[in-house]
Amino acid sequence: MTTGSCLCGGVTFEISGDLAPIQICHCIQCRKAQGSAFVTNIPVRTDQLRFTAGEDLIKTYASSPGKVRAFCRNCGSPLFSRRDSVPGTVRIRAGTLDGDLPVRPAFHIYWDFRANWLDIEDDLPHYANNATG
Repeated sequence: MTTGSCLCGGVTFEISGDLAPIQICHCIQCRKAQGSAFVTNIPVRTDQLRFTAGEDLIKTYASSPGKVRAFCRNCGSPLFSRRDSVPGTVRIRAGTLDGDLPVRPAFHIYWDFRANWLDIEDDLPHYANNATG
């Protein structure tokens, strides 16, 4: 069982089962939504995700057609996103998870949009867009 929460602790959740590898996204929307050089996502099936507190604090924003981003309305912590094209799955923000994780990043997507002010020198595969092979 993996647990997580927002910054203020108002929203808490549990994820059952094994975690998928972390995906690092450099697209402009993710950079703007996170206020950072990239976002770290873990795809989670909705039947593996259970909110243990504060589900009523979750606010959503339709950032583009078919995509919703969710965050805590108290502290603003980004929690997850979901796409209509991938029903039954959310992309949990890895930074919201508690403790050490048993997974590591697997690849970078939207590499061509990465921030020019941060050097990334890992050996992970990187893809110009969302096509991961």
